[in-house]
Amino acid sequence: MPDPLKSFIEVAPDSHFPIQNLPFGIFQPSESPARVGVAIGELVLDLSVLEELGHFRSAEFRGGAVFSESALNAFLALGRPAWRKAREVIQHLLAAGTPTLRDDAALRARALHAQKEVTMRLPARIGDYTDFYSSYHHAHNVGTMLRGPENALMPNWKWLPVAYHGRASSIVVSGAEVRRPHGQTKPPDAAAPSFGPSRSFDYELETAFLVGPGNALGTPVPIDSATDHIFGLVLMNDWSARDVQAWEYQPLGPFLAKNFCTSISPWVVTLEALEEFRKPLPVQDPEPLPYLRATNDFTYDIQLEARLETAGMDFAHTITRTNFRNLYWSIAQQLAHHTVNGCNLQSGDLLASGTISGPTETSRGCMLELTWRGANPLTLPNGETRKWLEDGDRLTITGWAQGNGYRVGFGEVTGRVIAAS
Repeated sequence: MPDPLKSFIEVAPDSHFPIQNLPFGIFQPSESPARVGVAIGELVLDLSVLEELGHFRSAEFRGGAVFSESALNAFLALGRPAWRKAREVIQHLLAAGTPTLRDDAALRARALHAQKEVTMRLPARIGDYTDFYSSYHHAHNVGTMLRGPENALMPNWKWLPVAYHGRASSIVVSGAEVRRPHGQTKPPDAAAPSFGPSRSFDYELETAFLVGPGNALGTPVPIDSATDHIFGLVLMNDWSARDVQAWEYQPLGPFLAKNFCTSISPWVVTLEALEEFRKPLPVQDPEPLPYLRATNDFTYDIQLEARLETAGMDFAHTITRTNFRNLYWSIAQQLAHHTVNGCNLQSGDLLASGTISGPTETSRGCMLELTWRGANPLTLPNGETRKWLEDGDRLTITGWAQGNGYRVGFGEVTGRVIAAS
């Protein structure tokens, strides 16, 4: 039987934004300030209008006005009681049986905007950004290329969620062009490095989550409280210059190969919207240390795809199909580990999954794996081949969880590679 919750707004069955979802984002109508909205079908519901009319005057909001802000940070800081209350109010107002919006044409004209007529902004002011390395298959594949299958994983990989600290200032919203970066590279047979545009340009299919309430400096977040600090998830593309990375990453890890641009999707899908799609976290072997053991840890059944469109194609061809369940370390473990030394997270911080690869060749989440470091080029439907991304290529990542007659989706994060300056 289809889910009984319906909106008075028409939503296609394959839409990513039914009433069961209601992701939050920052949108800007023409010649108006940016503010908070939620996606419903092909529309955006302006929460600042509803806030002005008093629909969020409850104890959970502590008397504050958060939806006229140009970033989600103030709302994120309120915590889960406010997030749940907002979802309850919005779902009620959009429900087929509620007349408030449905029967008021003037209010609908103020509060509802076509998505195609607004500009989406970054959902939050991102103060800090950390990228994990949490997919077993990705780590094993990359390690096999570098060290062979017998030494694919470093000794610490199954004991802790490995990560690096990225660059928050170069995070961009979906649609921004991605300029090929310059850097030092050194082929194995070269006597010295050279400087120039990256020739091994790659995408990484990832997800990331936004931190809600932070924690005080010196006060770790216990694993069983970790999700109280997680608002929701976005899609992410961690663009990578593999040749720059190969020369610079030892001994301290990624730097210029990663910090030139990272793209995220504009809509943040809340944990409440994903609740139906929770799955038990697979058994981890060896058993993690006590601070990483949650009472009922979980993952999500979220289908993920990457699609490539070259300048010579008029359609996007799917090159990766994978699933969020291919992550070894959970989002709760990632956050608990990040704070266990007393590191203080803040509202709006972004914590990413790392490339999400699966066990099959078609579920590999980056060109590095798909072409096995360029040794096995991809052949596209129009006859073109790719070892790495070329100028003019557009890479789009999308994802959704399939419900009973509806989808809870993320929309997409897309970017086109342009030539180095």
